[in-house]
Amino acid sequence: MRFLYELFFPLALFLALRAIIRQFMGGYRASRNSSPTGSRASSVATVGELKKDPVCGTYVSTTGSLTQMVNGSAVYFCSQECRDRYLARPPAR
Repeated sequence: MRFLYELFFPLALFLALRAIIRQFMGGYRASRNSSPTGSRASSVATVGELKKDPVCGTYVSTTGSLTQMVNGSAVYFCSQECRDRYLARPPAR
């Protein structure tokens, strides 16, 4: 009987502490993912064809990203900041 107590008590204690830590860390991760209001990831849809943002290299959905027509073709951006930086560049020669 003592053997079972020595085996299961530490195991139960470990599992309980692990569950508490996971609960705490899960809430922490969820709050970090939803708190930045200006983040690029939260403002871009995840459906449709993916195109690469020419400024930062992030892949964005064609259906939910900012689009700018440049020389007759559509260019897709993850944020207004990237679009503005792209438009402020001098034209390539």
